[in-house]
Amino acid sequence: MQPAKRGIAEMAPLRLLVLGTGGMANTHAMNFSTVPEVKLVGAVDVDLAKVRAFAARHDIPETFTSLDEAIAWGEFDAVTNVTPDRIHHPTTLQLIAAGKHVMCEKPLAETYAKAAEMADAAEQAGVVNMVNLTYRNVAQVQKARQMVLAGEIGRVRHIEASYLQSWLVSKAWGDWSTESQWLWRLSTSHGSNGVLGDVGIHILDFAGYGAATDISSVFARMKTFEKAPGNRIGEYNLDANDSFTMTAEFSNGAIGVIHASRWATGHLNELRLRVHGDKGALEVIHRPDASKLRACREQDVELAVWREVEVDPVATNYQKFVAAIAEGKNQEPTFRHAANLQKVLDLAMVTEKERREISV
Repeated sequence: MQPAKRGIAEMAPLRLLVLGTGGMANTHAMNFSTVPEVKLVGAVDVDLAKVRAFAARHDIPETFTSLDEAIAWGEFDAVTNVTPDRIHHPTTLQLIAAGKHVMCEKPLAETYAKAAEMADAAEQAGVVNMVNLTYRNVAQVQKARQMVLAGEIGRVRHIEASYLQSWLVSKAWGDWSTESQWLWRLSTSHGSNGVLGDVGIHILDFAGYGAATDISSVFARMKTFEKAPGNRIGEYNLDANDSFTMTAEFSNGAIGVIHASRWATGHLNELRLRVHGDKGALEVIHRPDASKLRACREQDVELAVWREVEVDPVATNYQKFVAAIAEGKNQEPTFRHAANLQKVLDLAMVTEKERREISV
C-alpha cells in the first residue's frame, strides 16, 4: 500500500496513532500535541486499562488492544512507535506494509539485520521514517557540528564522549528493583541489550553527529555488576550489561573513547562530548536542567581559555517528522542512519567476546 500524499499547504491535520503507552509514550504524546498540524487520533496497548487511561490523559478518541485492530480501522496517516525494543521490528514492518509513515523509538531493532530490514522496507515503500534519537533536539550539539564542518577547530584529532546515568544507585528515576518499566532494561531475555543498546546508540549518535564523522573501527568492553542475589528478581534475569567502554577510530582520521554507565553516581542523566582539533576544541554538556557549548579557539588556544557559545533554538524530532511528511521527503535521523549505528553496536558486542578490534 502506498502512503497518502500530503502537501505543505494541506489544511487537514496529520492523524497520528500512538503505538505503546509506557512512560516514553507520554513524552511523544505531549510533544506531538504541541505541533499545530497534528491530531492524536488513536492509541494502542495490549493492556486495556492502560491504553484507556493514556487516551483520557491525552484526549485521544480511539483506543485499541492490538495493532491489527488499529490497522483494520485505518483512520490515521502516521504512527509513533513507542513499544519495547524487541517489538519495534514486527510492528514497524506491519505499519510500513499498511503504507503508514513511522517514527520509531530507539534502538530501531535489537540487531543490525532487523534494523536494515526495516530501513529497506521503509525505503522501498516510500514512507517517511525517523528514529527518535532524542539528543538531536539539543541545539548545542547541532551548533557544534556546524562549527566542525565550517573548519573552526581545524582537523579533528581526538574525540571523547560519555553518557552517565545513576538510576542503579539512586531512586530519582523510581525504584528499578520493583518496577517493570526499569527491570526489562536489565534483562536480555526481555529484549534488552543493556546500557550498550539502550543509551549506547544515543552517545554514538551524539558523538558522531556533533563531531561530523562516523566510526570506522571499534573495540569495546562491557560489564554486568551484581544487583540482586543471583542477579535475578522474579522473572527478570539481570544479565544485560550495566557499563561499557569503547575505543574507536573515526572516518575523519581521529581516534577517541566513548563510555556509558548506569552506575555513574552523582549524574542523573548527562551526555558530554569533547572534540579536539588542530586549531581548537569544542565541548558540549547536556543535562536535564541545561545544555552548554564551550569553545577554545583562535587566540584562546595558547592559554587554553574556554568561552561559552550562544546558540539558537532548533526544531525537535517531532516537528521534523511532521514537516518531512508534509514535504514528502525524509529528514535525519532516518531508519538507515539508525541501522548503521546498530551495526556498530552489534560489532561492539563481538569485540567483547573476541577481544579484538573490528572494522565497521
